[in-house]
Amino acid sequence: MVEKIARDLRIEQQTSSTKMSLLPKPSPRVSRVELPAVATFGWQVRMQRNGQKISRFFSDRTYGNAEESYHAARSWRDNTLAEWNAIAQARTCNRSSRNISGVVGVSRIRVRASNGTEYEFWQATWCPIPGIRKTARFSILRHGDAVAYQLAIEARQRGVE
Repeated sequence: MVEKIARDLRIEQQTSSTKMSLLPKPSPRVSRVELPAVATFGWQVRMQRNGQKISRFFSDRTYGNAEESYHAARSWRDNTLAEWNAIAQARTCNRSSRNISGVVGVSRIRVRASNGTEYEFWQATWCPIPGIRKTARFSILRHGDAVAYQLAIEARQRGVE
């Protein structure tokens, strides 16, 4: 009797370890959820951006098996990340309604020094690589408004290339 229980236990352990080895390995932002007590099996996708958390569960039952639900979870994750990237690029490449220069990355700046003197310049801003911001400033007093504006546009174009 004891031998039969031990044999059944070994078979059960082998089956569960084989099952786990057949499952796809979790990838970034995708994790496996197995809660036998409440019959919940599937893949959970969790992501966060700008303080907003989103989560979605892909049930094995809904998608037929663990592999299909895993592929659905990865596909949803990839599509969501692509949408987020498109939004981020749109923000940096499209002209804002607040832009009065008419050129993305070129703005007119007015600064008041500590002695009370005000000066104005046109500033070009660009990012040569993610996380690094470069600027070039052109004095309106030194170059004149139109020339400083044109220099800022040219600096922005050179920086973006």
